[in-house]
Amino acid sequence: MTTTLTGEPAVSARGLAKHYSANPALHGIDLDIARGSVFGMIGPNGAGKTTTMRLLLDIIRPSGGELRVLGESPRAGGAALRRRIGYLPGELHLATRVRGRELLAHYAEISGPVRPGAIEALADRLGVDLGRPVRSLSKGNKQKIGLIQAFMHEPELLVLDEPTSGLDPLVQQEFHAMLHEARANGQTVFLSSHVLSEVQQTAHDIAILKEGRIVERSTVAALRENAVRHVRVTVAEPDAATARAVLERLPGVTGVAPAPNGAGTVALSARLDSHVDAFVKAVAALDLVDLTVEEPDLEEMVLAYYGADVSASADAGTAEPAEVAR
Repeated sequence: MTTTLTGEPAVSARGLAKHYSANPALHGIDLDIARGSVFGMIGPNGAGKTTTMRLLLDIIRPSGGELRVLGESPRAGGAALRRRIGYLPGELHLATRVRGRELLAHYAEISGPVRPGAIEALADRLGVDLGRPVRSLSKGNKQKIGLIQAFMHEPELLVLDEPTSGLDPLVQQEFHAMLHEARANGQTVFLSSHVLSEVQQTAHDIAILKEGRIVERSTVAALRENAVRHVRVTVAEPDAATARAVLERLPGVTGVAPAPNGAGTVALSARLDSHVDAFVKAVAALDLVDLTVEEPDLEEMVLAYYGADVSASADAGTAEPAEVAR
């Protein structure tokens, strides 16, 4: 399969809205996801990520706006369109009275052609025993079954809601490799997460969702350029006042705080935004004992959109029933 990034988007939404009774879940979002890309949607629980994904699959229907998926309306495209999509729901409910292999064979009859050996190859990569009854599997192994059914028919579009939930770190890395291979194969991936680091490792384009609205649309690279870095400048104690004055005059440097560091030195910690060049040139003139510049803290940048607490659901009362993978 070969798909370019040009032409009609894999997903296109204009003014997409969804209300549950009097409770708005999506407030008219505009969204384009290029074919052959990995797109990540970030937001806390209740922000509207799952609602957006269910609209793509016609599991629920919009209250307003326009939506096209792989060039078709989800409602008009029906089952034929859904066979071109691989879907992993955020709350995965599987039939438990069958073995994993039998369950996946059933899904293969619904989803369309699956290459011989594809299911077994995915099971080997993810490390799940398909001969065991589903009811005996752990949450992580059930999640692997969900991933296999989404990937096994090599769909044009993968819609993955919190895909690494319950997976151990090694399996998460294998999953990330699967995403990169899918993109190289021309497939489009739309994944959601409330964990920024997961999206950062796999996606190129991202949208930050807050209370049913897209508050930022960017690339991971652009976010990294503008994200806050934590820096630590260590100097000899007699030079501390001069170093502090230099840092406090610099553009983009905030929160300069000195602390004794032992052995007659002082460590000055601070926050640095995108003015990296000016910072490096200024500290190069100091008599440094040590210098630490941490990786850009994208998590901190995203949290700024939500305030101090993102643990509470933003859209109370908009919860929907959990669905079975299909």
